[in-house]
Amino acid sequence: MTIRISIMGSTGSVGRSALSVIEHANALSDAPVFVVDALTAHRDVESLAKQAIAFDAKLAVVADESRYEQLKTRLSGTGIEVAAGPEAVSDAASRPVDRVVAAIVGIAGLRSTYEALKAGNSVALANKESMVCAGPILGRLASETGAEIVPTDSEHNAMFQVMERREDVERLVLTASGGPFLNTPLGRLHSVTPDEACDHPRWSMGRKISVDSATFMNKALELIEAAYLFDMPQERIDVLVHPQSIVHSLVTYRDGSVLAQLGSPDMKTPIAHALSWPERRLPTDVARLNLVELGRLDFAAVDDVRFPAIRLARQALDSGAGAAIVMNAANECAVDAFLEEQCGFTDISWIVSRALEAGLHSTSAAGEPACLDDVIALDRDVRTVTQSLIEKAASRTRSEVQ
Repeated sequence: MTIRISIMGSTGSVGRSALSVIEHANALSDAPVFVVDALTAHRDVESLAKQAIAFDAKLAVVADESRYEQLKTRLSGTGIEVAAGPEAVSDAASRPVDRVVAAIVGIAGLRSTYEALKAGNSVALANKESMVCAGPILGRLASETGAEIVPTDSEHNAMFQVMERREDVERLVLTASGGPFLNTPLGRLHSVTPDEACDHPRWSMGRKISVDSATFMNKALELIEAAYLFDMPQERIDVLVHPQSIVHSLVTYRDGSVLAQLGSPDMKTPIAHALSWPERRLPTDVARLNLVELGRLDFAAVDDVRFPAIRLARQALDSGAGAAIVMNAANECAVDAFLEEQCGFTDISWIVSRALEAGLHSTSAAGEPACLDDVIALDRDVRTVTQSLIEKAASRTRSEVQ
């Protein structure tokens, strides 16, 4: 059976890995396992055009409307349909396929994820921010349309793989590599550079996700995502540091059993599972795990002083009423500022903490956001306020230096 696939964010790290899985599976089969329908990118026209041609996509969409003519020229004569703009990305997600890979980074991926589920398309969800900001909304929508949400982040996919009867689950355990600053002296963290923060010891990712991994904000967002995906209160979700990144997550059951999913640290494994679920039939070229060569697996508790992001995620979940949206928006703004060297590394968590303390979620609307427009409105308000917090962080740093 041929599987029709669309990839939102095909030029990012997850999108490229997904295409690698597709290419490998098709090369080993007499008939195509996958047919690519739509591919989208933010502004990387050259990579998008090459992918669309290589995989004979039906549609290529660039979100940046100013790049439309460039993409149209690059694909002239290929027969590939071309479109541009945020609405075109959402339209691409709603085209009928067997599975939409949601791989756009940040809240920018929310609208297309929503439109895919609204159209009844099964979604391989690698865009954690969609679930963080609109988990209950997306869950209700999927139930209404019958669409499946298949977790594709390595940690949530690992839980999904070993999840038996959810009502028998006692605890969920997320694992974290520790990032590049696990053993860096605390006094030096304020001065680390963006390049240092993006130098992950285990994973090759985009710069925003790499910084999130370095601050543990990525794991904090994953904690919120797990709470929504698996309907689990935050006090029953643990986070452990696991530097080898071999055990991707664990699920503890009421009878004392602990089930874990292990594998080499390669996103192609969870992507292959998500693309073929509920079957497990896709071969990959991922390096096979050799436990004898590995020799040991290490685990440690999270240092809350070094990585306050986990505490902030628990605070956001307990606060409810859109606090997770506040946390995500403030973090996105702070990470952008850090990458532009407008604030320091440790300022990121400080900015997020102050945004949560401002209570923006409780003053913007009563109760949890009821629809996508509520989410987007709160996100916009938080970004406005966060800019002033970034300026305060920069002033604070200048004062300390002087």
